[in-house]
Amino acid sequence: MQSLSRSIRGQSLHEPPPFAEKITEDPVTTKTAQSTVTCVYLANIATCWRKVTIIWCKNLMNHSLSIRIDSLDGGFHYTCKIDLKPWHFWSKKGYKSFEVEGNQVEVYWDLRSAKFGGGPEPCSDFYVALVCDQEIVLLLGDMKKKAYKRTKSRPALVEALLYYKKENVFAKKSFATRVKFDENRKEHDIVVESSTSGSKDPEMWISIDGIVLIHVKNLQWKFRGNQTLQVNMQPVQVFWDVHDWLFSSPGTGHGLFIFKPGPPESESDHDRDGNGGIDSDHSSPYYSTQTSNSTSSDFCLFLHAYKIE
Repeated sequence: MQSLSRSIRGQSLHEPPPFAEKITEDPVTTKTAQSTVTCVYLANIATCWRKVTIIWCKNLMNHSLSIRIDSLDGGFHYTCKIDLKPWHFWSKKGYKSFEVEGNQVEVYWDLRSAKFGGGPEPCSDFYVALVCDQEIVLLLGDMKKKAYKRTKSRPALVEALLYYKKENVFAKKSFATRVKFDENRKEHDIVVESSTSGSKDPEMWISIDGIVLIHVKNLQWKFRGNQTLQVNMQPVQVFWDVHDWLFSSPGTGHGLFIFKPGPPESESDHDRDGNGGIDSDHSSPYYSTQTSNSTSSDFCLFLHAYKIE
């Protein structure tokens, strides 16, 4: 994968980032199954760049939002947890404050009208604002005007940077998510579908905005691979590893999918004319398997797809 680097006020970020190990956490079993969405940002808090982790979590009994801010040396972190109890309307709007290395940080949220697409993270009609020194250092959601009015704070001079997003999704055959490959463009619907049981050879399909762009046949032999797609004239690298779907006991493993905007490091990593049973004939000016020389983004989406019986 292309080296990730960015210079922010003299601070350089290189791959692997210091928090890369957080991408692979403790294994999730059917007994502890819960849908989670983890977003990691770099935000300027009190003139220092810090890692801010947002975790939306939902299961049959609980729905929560956790905000974690790491110390400058990464040795410890400060956590604020919000329980979004479905039977307590008042808990869906609130305020909390805590200190981060001597700096007062405030959290404002309003999810009373939030709309959800089936996962733990809301899609629209909400805001979550992180405030420090009367500046909104991180703002989530589409109700931005209401957030500024309620917090009486100014916008951040430098916006927070979304570094990576990780989702744990549980389903039988179809796994869906939404993502922005570029903050200035629209969200895309991503669906991973599979057929791994029955008499037919296992297959897998990956579609974006309803168009199948990757079709892997004979999945038992091609359970790992990668392909570069063109989405709205932007190259997006897709990596997959579904070994556990085929060779592990049900509920004990997951399929891993990585979506990274930007072209591969070299021509050798580009699309190889349908190698590995990948069909490349589902193309259009906006969705194709061609590559370009666009500037790569540091953002990555990690989709952990858990099959349930």
